[in-house]
Amino acid sequence: MLEMLDSDHSLSQTVFTAVSDPSWSQLQTALSASLPPNIVYNLTVYDASTGGTQLYSIVNSISDTQSLGITSDVATYLVASSNVTFASTPQKIGANGVGGTLYILNCSDSNGWWITGYTAQSLAGDLYNLLSPYFKVTVMVQNTTELGQLLNGTKISNSPYENVTGAVVINTNGEAVPIPAGYYMSNNVGYDPSDNSYALYDYTLGKIVNQYNWTWASIVGWPFYYVTNTIALSTSQNTWGIYGMNMTGSNGLGSFLEGLSNQSYTYASSDTGSPGVVSLSSVAQNYCNYYGIYPSPQQTSTRAMDSSILNTYNLAVTTCILNPVNYNGVLWYPGAVYAHIISGNITGSFMSLGLARTPDIRLTALGLLSDYQPTLFASQYGAIGTSRLVVLQLGEVGGV
Repeated sequence: MLEMLDSDHSLSQTVFTAVSDPSWSQLQTALSASLPPNIVYNLTVYDASTGGTQLYSIVNSISDTQSLGITSDVATYLVASSNVTFASTPQKIGANGVGGTLYILNCSDSNGWWITGYTAQSLAGDLYNLLSPYFKVTVMVQNTTELGQLLNGTKISNSPYENVTGAVVINTNGEAVPIPAGYYMSNNVGYDPSDNSYALYDYTLGKIVNQYNWTWASIVGWPFYYVTNTIALSTSQNTWGIYGMNMTGSNGLGSFLEGLSNQSYTYASSDTGSPGVVSLSSVAQNYCNYYGIYPSPQQTSTRAMDSSILNTYNLAVTTCILNPVNYNGVLWYPGAVYAHIISGNITGSFMSLGLARTPDIRLTALGLLSDYQPTLFASQYGAIGTSRLVVLQLGEVGGV
């Protein structure tokens, strides 16, 4: 009832006016018109003080009865005046330890796939706006040369806060991953001539994620299905006519997981599933309200991860972004963060959102924030007496 009366902010405006203001009479008229004839009411407004011995003091009271009877129902509603400003300061990820650097792949010499309607660069800008307040420093990786520098463990910005160890790396290219030329495309590091595949590069990436304890984030689709470098792979295409790409297929993901778990390279394959419509987990829904990020609660998953990877690669799910689904007798994870754990220690994490084609970077942001859980320190600016408590009591009259 109180929320309905305040749907156009008229209740919030009225409770801060003088008692003699005509809006009080209009409020009483609206209240009487909204209730059945056998319901009586008493509406009292209190000023909420922040000091002194009396916390609440009555501002005004309106009623259509002398008595509410033996029993009554009560509702409360706290409103703030229009001149109050609320703000929040996020805790920086890594503030109390190692980490705190966010790397966003914004490589100009790479192509994306399964990011329909977007470019990797536009997604990188949106992710920067959403997530940079939560990190000590955010670094845009502008090309594959800088990516190669990062993979070598070298900082790529002038910020004193940049820390390669414990960083978060977001790949904005969807099912493709940028590959630096030179060393990372050479035999025994990136290219495996025996299999004619760059899956070995994905294995190398997994080893690096393990070494530096990164969280590698894949924002949509089947992770590591292609490698991309528009210059070094200019004559290669992904079988769909997108040049500057080369397909690794299911061996890209399997090889990455082998590297992440510090296993030997075997050119492993790891398939994905298509459970269809999936929903946000209760954990993710709670953090939607906390961080003010609201993706659709229903998503379509065509690239979910098989739960068998947990035992095969010593992984544990640290955050379920989307609820697991039983599909064809197998448990699938359409969206989750996995940590590689050995002897109780995390050495590398991997976030995968196995969704269909169009990425929603709000899910990426929500997934990372749900996993790291940085605190929001809220603050209110304004004078004393800027909050008022509205108490509505309802009683019933008449009978048989």
